[in-house]
Amino acid sequence: MKSLYVCCFRLAVAIHLWDFTLCSAQKITLSGYVKDAQTREDLVGAAIFWAEKNIGTNSNAYGFYSLALPITSDTIYLKISLLGYENQKIAIPVNASNITQNIYLVPLKTTLEEVIISANSLEEKTNRTQMSLETLSAKELKTIPAIFGELDPLKALQLKPGIKSGGEGFSGLYVRGGGPDQNLVLLDETLVYNPVHLFGFFSIFNPDAVKNVELYKGDFPAQFGGRLSSVVDVKMNEGNKQKPAATGGIGLISSRLTLEAPIQKGKGSVLLSGRRTYADIFTRMLNRANEGVKNYTPIPDYYFYDANFKANYEINEKNRIFLSAYYGRDIFKFQRTSTNIRFNWGNTALSLRWNMVISPKIFANFSATFSDYNYQITNQFNDLRFEAGSGIRDYSLKADFDFTLNPKHTIRWGYQHTFHTFLINRISANSQERGINFNTRNELYGQELGVYVQEDPQINKNLRLSAGLRASGFLYKEQFYAGIEPRVALRYKLDEKNTLKSSFARMYQYVHLVSNSGASLPTDIWYPATNFVQPQLSDQVAVGYSRLLFDGKILFTNEYYYKNMQNQIDLRDGARLFGNDNLEEELVFGRGWSYGTEFYLEKKEGKTTGWIGYALSWVYRQFPDIDNGKPFFPRYDRRHDVACVVMHEVSPRILLSGAWVYGTGNAFSLPTGRFLLQNIPGANPIIVPEFLQRNGFRLPATHRLDISLIWKLKPKRLREADFTFSLYNAYNRRNAFFIYFEELKDEQTNQTIGFRARQVTLFPIIPSITYNFKF
Repeated sequence: MKSLYVCCFRLAVAIHLWDFTLCSAQKITLSGYVKDAQTREDLVGAAIFWAEKNIGTNSNAYGFYSLALPITSDTIYLKISLLGYENQKIAIPVNASNITQNIYLVPLKTTLEEVIISANSLEEKTNRTQMSLETLSAKELKTIPAIFGELDPLKALQLKPGIKSGGEGFSGLYVRGGGPDQNLVLLDETLVYNPVHLFGFFSIFNPDAVKNVELYKGDFPAQFGGRLSSVVDVKMNEGNKQKPAATGGIGLISSRLTLEAPIQKGKGSVLLSGRRTYADIFTRMLNRANEGVKNYTPIPDYYFYDANFKANYEINEKNRIFLSAYYGRDIFKFQRTSTNIRFNWGNTALSLRWNMVISPKIFANFSATFSDYNYQITNQFNDLRFEAGSGIRDYSLKADFDFTLNPKHTIRWGYQHTFHTFLINRISANSQERGINFNTRNELYGQELGVYVQEDPQINKNLRLSAGLRASGFLYKEQFYAGIEPRVALRYKLDEKNTLKSSFARMYQYVHLVSNSGASLPTDIWYPATNFVQPQLSDQVAVGYSRLLFDGKILFTNEYYYKNMQNQIDLRDGARLFGNDNLEEELVFGRGWSYGTEFYLEKKEGKTTGWIGYALSWVYRQFPDIDNGKPFFPRYDRRHDVACVVMHEVSPRILLSGAWVYGTGNAFSLPTGRFLLQNIPGANPIIVPEFLQRNGFRLPATHRLDISLIWKLKPKRLREADFTFSLYNAYNRRNAFFIYFEELKDEQTNQTIGFRARQVTLFPIIPSITYNFKF
């Protein structure tokens, strides 16, 4: 592996030397970092454009940019823009040598103005080759209504077309027909296996610690691999390099606090962020108040907490280091007399990165990451203690290089190596009184490899190409799987307002989530590709059209896609997961496919901003061992999805926002009949339900309106403060969560005479208030 990194470094140097021989005195390279003028944090995705020659680029994931320019005058005039920041024009004197120029962008002045953004960001969307990409900044997140006032990046992404939730209130993502395990979720380049708290109702991402979020629904860049359906790339804030600062919020169910300060002014910073729910404090008070009350059932304790840490330091102009960490846990406890039940689960993530500017044209990033997810259930009855758990742990090394060859060619390449440890089952039981002492665990190991190269050539003024190739592999014992994953995208500008795009992407997935429910739960088990379990494979093709309306103030896009998925995994009927050392015997394999269209209308300029999204889609699964091989809809198949988000500045101190959503009901299974089974002579017969088709019925359609109002205060001692009032499910729509059957019995004979369907709903109208502050 060391030799591979040496080869990558030598390749970078060789390309640099080769490029140097091609350069003439008529060309220079302009490079540097784009930073926040106030905090000196690096800014991702800033557009740097030289209008005179129609030459431009974007700052990469680390804020670095490189632009090869022909010398045609003594001064170059650049235009720089980024969502949430003031547009900037700078003049750069030109000489015969390369130029290093850091760019500092000024944030929009007030919190409310952050949503009034120049339409340049919409123009940038049409100009880039990338399609099927949704972006969300922390500043945008603050204006979207949220349940209990808890800002959540994953829930905000569900308001975009093609991205669905597993059910009302859930943070899980189902992207273009894919399951929750088919999303590659990265936090500062570290893989996160379970990105949700509270069984999926909240994500693990503290909004005060998040800089921006990108979600790829298709057209995946070649550096990403290992999942079929989406990439969720979350970047953490770096911290203020100029002065100490604090941000926080106090809500109805949780509070959060973020502290940041410079290590050395202008060169480094540190950030520490934490939050915790406190519903358990109130439930304990309620339990103590009702202690001794007849027929009172104590309420179990539940809470979650998480913490983020990030430090960065600029060694010199060409070398910088970053250290990021995350730790979070969910705790569920129930205790009564001699019984004590505890259930805890959570993630640990750690990444160490080194950014190196090898030359003005070559940028490198080296990363070492650690990821761990596990759950543990402890049940103690008197002196009998029983424990069970499962988890997955990763160690990963990665190297990425960016090379700007000339104004029309940018090349990226890199390598990644991950060591997986799968803890499938961990069970122990012990009791001194009963003489029990039992302990067992089942661990599997695997190695995942990936190498990629990608280029984004500008063919001509109207046509741009993005072509990438990723080679991946997975080693399990003596079994080695390998795959070639081509990625291609085209953008053609019909004129300044109309653009056509198309893309193709192949993805392999070598780790699988084994689940016996329709939603991702903490007790689901991650399992590797083995001699028996083959890796999953998907091919996705997409075409799209975009148009700028009303002088570029509104963007309209329409995309069509088709995705084919092979080697899909499900459980046979009656499968047993818990404590099963032969898990492969419970699995069945098949295929899946999905297709649909997505319409999107977005406005980012003026006092009223927002978007409207609509998705029409079909999702199918087919397994020879399920329903006699007939295709069926998975639970998360929804024919229609609509989301309308509107944000309006009522005054400089008041912002009103609303989000209305509609979705076809989830597919689910219902018994079409019942029969009596007499399996023990003389005993009462058992009523057995009969199912003719998996997920052959639908829950009622769901729809909901959420409203939020931000009232900005004028604090004397704080830099900023506001109250956020929100109303979840404003017109109290009782959306179905699931349906069960209640058995009806004759009052005299106590015999079963029928069944009645009952609908369970979760959330009525929920008001909330949150106090947010900065100082």
